[in-house]
Amino acid sequence: MAQLRAPGGCPWDREQTFDTIKKYLLEETYEVMDSIDERDWPAVAEELGDLMLQPVFFAQMASEEGLFKIEDSLDAINEKLVRRHPHIFGEVVADTADEVLKNWNEIKKAEKKNKPAFMLDTISRKQPALAEARDISSKAAGVGFDWENSDQVLDKLREELDELARAGTQAEKEDEMGDLFFVLVNLARFYKVDPEQALRKCNAKFRSRFGYVEQKLAADGRPLPGATIAEMEALWQEAKKR
Repeated sequence: MAQLRAPGGCPWDREQTFDTIKKYLLEETYEVMDSIDERDWPAVAEELGDLMLQPVFFAQMASEEGLFKIEDSLDAINEKLVRRHPHIFGEVVADTADEVLKNWNEIKKAEKKNKPAFMLDTISRKQPALAEARDISSKAAGVGFDWENSDQVLDKLREELDELARAGTQAEKEDEMGDLFFVLVNLARFYKVDPEQALRKCNAKFRSRFGYVEQKLAADGRPLPGATIAEMEALWQEAKKR
């Protein structure tokens, strides 16, 4: 990467900045996730390489500006892993995953004690909305601001559905739709389901079934837009059975 960015190197790489490159960090992350979902391990290996390129790219640009080097990032995570695993590298006892998570959060809180902020200020606003909602709800639940059980969340879900049905203006519909999504994220938390992963699986399932519908219609020499909803639904049910 240093050679690509050096004078006489690659024109494209030399033109890049932190702002132009950051979108690729997210893109490569999703490609890794997609390969894992597909259980395509050679692709996972390849995509992980693409993902690791992004920190190298950022660190090279930072090094050129005298901000930090890749070694600084690696040192930081090594130190953090040791610091936040005192049950491995120290004398603390933690026999369950819940105990480990509790210790991790307490250590993290202590690390930030000199950085005054509201609790939710520690959650990035620059991540996907679904992930932000998950993190916000988990943080609030951690201090007791939560439902007692999943049945109460289901009751809240029905309440939000009713409010959405009664929404009149576009602004009201948008507001109520947001409330509905937020409750669903909380329900996923109670069910110990990752909402992002659940939606990704749903997307893949829809792609597969809709692709079957399109393929069957094409085999009959019929374009997709010309099919009736009844015909498409029948093929959809075939896809489900398959």
